Amino acid sequence: MDLSKILSIAGKPGLYKLAGEAKNNLVVESLTDGKRMPAFAHERISSLQEISIYTTGEDLPLHDALKMVYEMTGGQPVENPKKMSSARLKELFKQAIPDYDEDSVYVSDMKKVFTWYNLLLEKGMLDFSEEEEKEKTEGKEAEKPATEEEKAADDNQ
Repeated sequence: MDLSKILSIAGKPGLYKLAGEAKNNLVVESLTDGKRMPAFAHERISSLQEISIYTTGEDLPLHDALKMVYEMTGGQPVENPKKMSSARLKELFKQAIPDYDEDSVYVSDMKKVFTWYNLLLEKGMLDFSEEEEKEKTEGKEAEKPATEEEKAADDNQ
């Protein structure tokens, strides 16, 4: 799943897909209704890949947070976050991301994460199966015994 081409624009609802670039603006397409429009430099535009969630340890990239929500729900949508109470939002967010920083992550942030999750899930843009396959192959490569040349190089050091 590539979040670098999915954008959030401050002051505008929903998420947008980068459709193209012009001389002094970006052309974006709304994920909700498919309409294209320009997005200018003075608008605060953020790629979802750049967004992270504050945790008690290191910041958690949004990609990993969405994956945790996906695993918590079993790939199902979350109930409408706009209709949830603050207590329910905090409870669900704590289930998905247990070590989030309760002082720095606001209810509005939780609402955005769940809303974005539902939208990306609905559009079929949350595909974590490729990553799981990569992790399995990388794990197998790490388990392979070293060749004799690699062993000899290690012995020489």
